[in-house]
Amino acid sequence: MKICVSATSDNLDANIDSRFGRCPYFVIVDADTMEFEAILNDSLNAAHGAGIQAAQTVVNKGVDVVITGNVGPNAFNVLSATGIKVVTGASGSVRDAVTEYKNGKLQEVNNPTVGGHFGMGRGTRRDS
Repeated sequence: MKICVSATSDNLDANIDSRFGRCPYFVIVDADTMEFEAILNDSLNAAHGAGIQAAQTVVNKGVDVVITGNVGPNAFNVLSATGIKVVTGASGSVRDAVTEYKNGKLQEVNNPTVGGHFGMGRGTRRDS
Protein backbone atom coordinates (compact mmCIF):
# COMPACT_ATOMS: atom_id res chain seq x y z
CA MET A 1 0.00 0.00 0.00
CA LYS A 2 1.30 3.45 -0.96
CA ILE A 3 0.52 6.22 1.53
CA CYS A 4 1.05 9.89 0.68
CA VAL A 5 1.54 12.30 3.58
CA SER A 6 1.56 16.10 3.24
CA ALA A 7 4.82 17.15 4.87
CA THR A 8 6.92 20.15 5.86
CA SER A 9 10.14 18.54 4.56
CA ASP A 10 11.40 15.56 2.59
CA ASN A 11 11.79 12.68 5.07
CA LEU A 12 9.94 10.30 7.41
CA ASP A 13 10.66 12.45 10.46
CA ALA A 14 9.13 15.56 8.86
CA ASN A 15 6.05 17.04 10.48
CA ILE A 16 2.74 16.62 8.74
CA ASP A 17 1.76 19.84 7.02
CA SER A 18 -1.82 20.76 7.86
CA ARG A 19 -2.37 22.01 4.30
CA PHE A 20 -2.77 19.46 1.54
CA GLY A 21 -2.78 21.69 -1.53
CA ARG A 22 -0.06 24.04 -0.33
CA CYS A 23 2.25 21.73 1.59
CA PRO A 24 5.92 21.92 0.53
CA TYR A 25 6.37 18.14 0.06
CA PHE A 26 4.50 14.91 -0.42
CA VAL A 27 6.21 11.96 1.22
CA ILE A 28 5.02 8.75 -0.41
CA VAL A 29 5.64 5.74 1.79
CA ASP A 30 5.44 2.02 1.08
CA ALA A 31 3.51 0.96 4.19
CA ASP A 32 5.11 -2.50 4.23
CA THR A 33 8.78 -1.56 3.87
CA MET A 34 8.70 2.11 5.00
CA GLU A 35 10.74 2.97 1.90
CA PHE A 36 9.75 6.43 0.72
CA GLU A 37 9.95 8.99 -2.03
CA ALA A 38 9.68 12.71 -1.31
CA ILE A 39 8.43 14.97 -4.08
CA LEU A 40 8.14 18.73 -4.19
CA ASN A 41 4.60 20.01 -4.41
CA ASP A 42 4.68 22.06 -7.61
CA SER A 43 1.29 23.59 -6.82
CA LEU A 44 2.53 25.15 -3.56
CA ASN A 45 2.59 28.65 -5.04
CA ALA A 46 -0.23 28.29 -7.56
CA ALA A 47 -2.46 31.34 -7.81
CA HIS A 48 -5.60 29.21 -8.10
CA GLY A 49 -6.50 25.55 -7.91
CA ALA A 50 -3.60 24.40 -5.75
CA GLY A 51 -5.65 21.63 -4.17
CA ILE A 52 -6.82 20.21 -7.49
CA GLN A 53 -3.30 20.37 -8.94
CA ALA A 54 -1.84 18.71 -5.83
CA ALA A 55 -4.51 16.00 -5.95
CA GLN A 56 -3.66 15.27 -9.59
CA THR A 57 0.02 14.95 -8.69
CA VAL A 58 -0.86 12.40 -6.01
CA VAL A 59 -3.22 10.51 -8.33
CA ASN A 60 -0.44 10.25 -10.91
CA LYS A 61 1.83 8.64 -8.28
CA GLY A 62 -0.63 5.77 -7.78
CA VAL A 63 -1.16 6.19 -4.06
CA ASP A 64 -3.86 4.39 -2.12
CA VAL A 65 -4.21 6.73 0.87
CA VAL A 66 -3.57 10.42 1.57
CA ILE A 67 -2.90 11.55 5.14
CA THR A 68 -3.01 15.29 5.83
CA GLY A 69 -4.24 17.88 8.29
CA ASN A 70 -6.90 19.49 6.13
CA VAL A 71 -8.08 19.10 2.57
CA GLY A 72 -10.31 21.32 0.48
CA PRO A 73 -13.52 19.98 -1.03
CA ASN A 74 -12.23 20.15 -4.62
CA ALA A 75 -9.09 18.20 -3.82
CA PHE A 76 -11.13 15.72 -1.78
CA ASN A 77 -13.44 15.15 -4.74
CA VAL A 78 -10.53 14.51 -7.12
CA LEU A 79 -8.91 12.07 -4.70
CA SER A 80 -12.05 10.16 -3.74
CA ALA A 81 -13.25 9.96 -7.36
CA THR A 82 -10.14 7.93 -8.16
CA GLY A 83 -10.56 5.63 -5.15
CA ILE A 84 -7.89 7.22 -2.97
CA LYS A 85 -8.79 7.13 0.72
CA VAL A 86 -8.39 10.45 2.53
CA VAL A 87 -7.43 10.85 6.18
CA THR A 88 -7.62 14.34 7.66
CA GLY A 89 -6.84 15.81 11.06
CA ALA A 90 -3.46 14.11 11.28
CA SER A 91 -0.51 15.63 13.10
CA GLY A 92 2.94 14.57 14.24
CA SER A 93 5.58 13.01 12.00
CA VAL A 94 5.12 11.25 8.68
CA ARG A 95 6.48 8.04 10.21
CA ASP A 96 4.03 8.18 13.13
CA ALA A 97 1.07 8.88 10.85
CA VAL A 98 1.83 5.87 8.65
CA THR A 99 2.20 3.65 11.73
CA GLU A 100 -1.03 4.97 13.25
CA TYR A 101 -2.90 4.40 9.99
CA LYS A 102 -1.59 0.84 9.72
CA ASN A 103 -2.67 0.22 13.33
CA GLY A 104 -6.20 1.50 12.65
CA LYS A 105 -5.86 4.64 14.75
CA LEU A 106 -6.65 7.05 11.90
CA GLN A 107 -9.94 6.98 10.02
CA GLU A 108 -10.67 7.84 6.43
CA VAL A 109 -13.12 10.62 5.68
CA ASN A 110 -16.08 8.99 3.93
CA ASN A 111 -18.47 11.91 3.76
CA PRO A 112 -16.90 15.35 3.63
CA THR A 113 -20.01 17.01 5.01
CA VAL A 114 -20.03 14.80 8.11
CA GLY A 115 -16.74 14.78 10.01
CA GLY A 116 -14.63 16.01 7.11
CA HIS A 117 -11.84 18.45 7.81
CA PHE A 118 -11.87 21.28 5.35
CA GLY A 119 -10.09 24.49 6.17
CA MET A 120 -8.80 24.59 9.72
CA GLY A 121 -10.25 21.63 11.59
CA ARG A 122 -9.32 19.26 14.38
CA GLY A 123 -8.32 15.64 13.84
CA THR A 124 -10.30 12.48 13.48
CA ARG A 125 -8.51 9.96 15.64
CA ARG A 126 -9.85 6.64 16.80
CA ASP A 127 -8.27 5.39 20.00
CA SER A 128 -9.10 1.70 19.81
